[in-house]
Amino acid sequence: MSKQARTVLVTAGASGIGWHTAKGFLAQGAQVHICDNSAAAIAAMAKEEPDITATLADAASVSEVNRVFEEIKNLYGGLDVLVNNVGISGPTAAMEDIEVEAWNQTINVNLNSLFYVTRLAIPLLKRSSGQIVNMASNAGLYGCPLRSPYVAAKWAMIGLTKTLAMELGDHGIRVNAVCPGSVAGPRIDRVIENDAISRGVSEAEIRAAYLTQSSMGDFINAEDIAQTILFLCSDSAKHISGQAIPIDGHTESLSTRP
Repeated sequence: MSKQARTVLVTAGASGIGWHTAKGFLAQGAQVHICDNSAAAIAAMAKEEPDITATLADAASVSEVNRVFEEIKNLYGGLDVLVNNVGISGPTAAMEDIEVEAWNQTINVNLNSLFYVTRLAIPLLKRSSGQIVNMASNAGLYGCPLRSPYVAAKWAMIGLTKTLAMELGDHGIRVNAVCPGSVAGPRIDRVIENDAISRGVSEAEIRAAYLTQSSMGDFINAEDIAQTILFLCSDSAKHISGQAIPIDGHTESLSTRP
């Protein structure tokens, strides 16, 4: 690969939005490294795109994140783009019914992982005047009933995005968050199933309610999120920083009842 190629790290990059993002950067000629906690997903990725390097690691573990950056430095010597894509849905329940362990796990995976990864990326990104994109959610803009730990983490992520943009702007580093709505795929299917159980209604009713939350009345594709990330990391977005950008078909509220 060209010595001028950008080096990109995508966390949770072996499936879903992360995978489409990694492939998008690769198609642009970047050197792409991912980390993911699924050995099976990494193996499948390696068969499809052997030029993408990977570390089997849990981004919610400090020691494993340290290992990711040791491998990036050994392989590429630096970093130009960080995409913080790790996240879990967390429990679907009223706050008083959420177990402490479930709350802590959601915050650790969705928010603490961003800190563990970004603090090690910043010294490398300062050398390259690179970019950071954080995977937030439109739930971090509006709130969402029965999803309090998820919302708390995503709301905090947007605040961190704006703060990091202030801290790092003098180094030429741009920091943005993308805020997807409901993204088509297995994850939203599980969310809908859990929501239906919590409310005691059918999955069809919940799905219909989700579809009415946005003006466009449809779920988002992972490819669309990836394309927005690629744009934010391009010269076409050279003056966009500190922003939380919804990709949600104009969602106005997440409190729709079936």
